[in-house]
Amino acid sequence: QVRLVESGGGLVQAGGSLRLSCAASGRTFRNSAMGWFRQAPGKEREFAAAITWSGGSTFYADSVKGRFTISKDNARNTLYLQMDSLKPEDTAVYYCAADPDGSYRRWTDYELWGQGTQVTVSS
Repeated sequence: QVRLVESGGGLVQAGGSLRLSCAASGRTFRNSAMGWFRQAPGKEREFAAAITWSGGSTFYADSVKGRFTISKDNARNTLYLQMDSLKPEDTAVYYCAADPDGSYRRWTDYELWGQGTQVTVSS
């Protein structure tokens, strides 16, 4: 069974940092582009960051650029999101996703999803 499992979420004060992980299993994701999305209560799911299969190119939403860093360890079949200088508006459930069929920024183009991990940033 092919799965993505997120971890690393939690409660942090504004200005703090968290590192999310997304462990992939069931097949190799060495050749897969992957992304991170987030969804706050009452809001639509939104793009946060994406990375090409090789890790050679990364893409960020304007709201997280300069604060978040996406990376991919193909040997470990794991995706990461380093989140620094966190703000209360970063509070959301964070999801990893794989294999976009189209735009890296459009959540509807991704085929495989994890279950999500909660990130809460207190002011």
